[in-house]
Amino acid sequence: MDPTPNILIFSASDPTCGAGMQADIQTVSSLGCHPLSALTGLTVQDTKGVYHLNPVDEKLLEAQAQTILDDSKVELIKCGMLSSEENIHVLAKLLNEYPNIPVVLDPIMASGRGDELTSESMRQLMIELIFPRVTLLTPNSMEARQLVKLDDLKKDISIDEAAKRLLASGCENVLITGADEATDDVVNRLYLSDGETESYAWKRLPHDYHGSGCTLASAIAAYVAQGLSLKQAVEEGQDFTWHALDSAMQTGRGQRTPNRFFWMNDFDDSDDDLTHH
Repeated sequence: MDPTPNILIFSASDPTCGAGMQADIQTVSSLGCHPLSALTGLTVQDTKGVYHLNPVDEKLLEAQAQTILDDSKVELIKCGMLSSEENIHVLAKLLNEYPNIPVVLDPIMASGRGDELTSESMRQLMIELIFPRVTLLTPNSMEARQLVKLDDLKKDISIDEAAKRLLASGCENVLITGADEATDDVVNRLYLSDGETESYAWKRLPHDYHGSGCTLASAIAAYVAQGLSLKQAVEEGQDFTWHALDSAMQTGRGQRTPNRFFWMNDFDDSDDDLTHH
């Protein structure tokens, strides 16, 4: 039997377990991978928004990650919120030292409520230092436009143009999600390094969700770590995320929390059916 793939996660903690490190750990665990964690920051937040972010000291972040990398075989690195310019420098150094490990980056910039979590200088550093090592970038449409408008904030940029610019910045492949667009279905677009594009339309769900982007990026990371092609992993990751959102829980007074173990409920339902028939 093949060993369980290890995924090293760089992200900040979310006490609600809706997003951040806890969301990543839940997702990759649900999909049969083992999470290894390098915490980039501590937050004070609830299901309504983020109130405080305290970045982890860069030396401590580097020590966390290097100790894990020295001890364990890492199949893939998944990155969420990096929390500070210093931590972006640490991550860039580590990625350059391990050039053969695939990287999935969810470029988190704001909470679902709109709380700013990155500065323009942090975004510029990500583009310059991290993007050239990224196997798959997974911004939503607002993040994608923001990332490529640093030099021209007034220009309205299409999703296709944003993807073109992100690929030109060094990302190997880009998946731009469309939940923020005014469309009947949610349309996500995959732009591959060879010029191929794929569009995926998903039924729009009726609520707001805390951690949908974290769930999607981590699900794709898990499928890639298990050996699926990138296109297969992107499709399966979207399917997993849609079902996690469709089964989401109202754990607080704000956004709903994705249920990343929805398949356990399916087993319960099937058991009930067997019992009652």
